[in-house]
Amino acid sequence: MMETNDSILLTLAGRGETEYEEKKSVFLGLALPVHSEEEALEHVRKRREEMPDATHHVYAYVLDHGIRVRYSDDGEPQGTAGMPVLDCIRKTGLDNVLVVVTRYFGGTLLGAGGLVRAYAKCAKMAIDAAGVASYVPFTEFSMELNYADYQRCQTEFGQAGAIIDSVDFAQNITVKGAVRQTAFSAFAGRIAELTAGRTKPLQTGGRLDVLSENR
Repeated sequence: MMETNDSILLTLAGRGETEYEEKKSVFLGLALPVHSEEEALEHVRKRREEMPDATHHVYAYVLDHGIRVRYSDDGEPQGTAGMPVLDCIRKTGLDNVLVVVTRYFGGTLLGAGGLVRAYAKCAKMAIDAAGVASYVPFTEFSMELNYADYQRCQTEFGQAGAIIDSVDFAQNITVKGAVRQTAFSAFAGRIAELTAGRTKPLQTGGRLDVLSENR
């Protein structure tokens, strides 16, 4: 996924599908968020399996802050299909996005300009249908506290905006949760300070939490 302003990540909110017709050629658009090249190419493969009689399966994807980019004209004249789809993705400013535009040829040639316009229009329609979501990267953590330290740290959980997933009360208390990635270092230091060094949150993974969604 795509990161902006060091903490906000923008990608598609979900799966978007659309249909567009130009001179009897039917264009079917699919847009969705992806996390790897392997995942993107698997979606392309499935699309081909679902529509084996289609004339072309044009696609483009952008991953990892635009570092990994790929597009395919899939038999259309060079520069008339995959590149317009890719340009459409780039104009949105989104990342980790795949768009596939499947064409059923209607018997009338569209010409280079007509193809560019048709593929770009269908790609934009699919992206608009998928919507945009803002995500915040969180660092998952686990820590073990004695009961007195747990009481001292509860206020800090709220002040740090920590999401507490589970609290296991046994001989000691095991707390598992997540805190915004950019705040983890300060949060861990504050917990260590409050417990006089007896406890420091251990990083156990990462995840994305939805900040806002517009579909």
